[in-house]
Amino acid sequence: QVQLVESGGGLVQTGDSLRLSCAASGSTFSRLRMSWFRQAPGKERKFVAAISWSALNIVYAESVKGRFTISRDNAKNSLDLQMNSLKPDDTAVYYCAAGQVFSTLKGEYDYWGQGTQVTVSS
Repeated sequence: QVQLVESGGGLVQTGDSLRLSCAASGSTFSRLRMSWFRQAPGKERKFVAAISWSALNIVYAESVKGRFTISRDNAKNSLDLQMNSLKPDDTAVYYCAAGQVFSTLKGEYDYWGQGTQVTVSS
């Protein structure tokens, strides 16, 4: 069993930065593939970034590549998403997820946090 809790969301302006964190509980965190997804109101949940447990494999959605950085600290059971150069299209609820398979598909993830709201004003 794994529990995930996101934090760090907020209201910012275009061009600002935010750092999201996901605190994980459970004994298998370091072995799980982790990812960030986001969901805007009325839209489907979409992939943002993923990272393997070793951090050797990292992939980003094209829309955030070069602006967002995903990282994890297995010793602290945490997952972070550094978001720079934010724009209004980044506005969404951001979710961290954990799964057994490295994937960009939300259906491949077994555990989800409750989400944290990120709002970027123009």
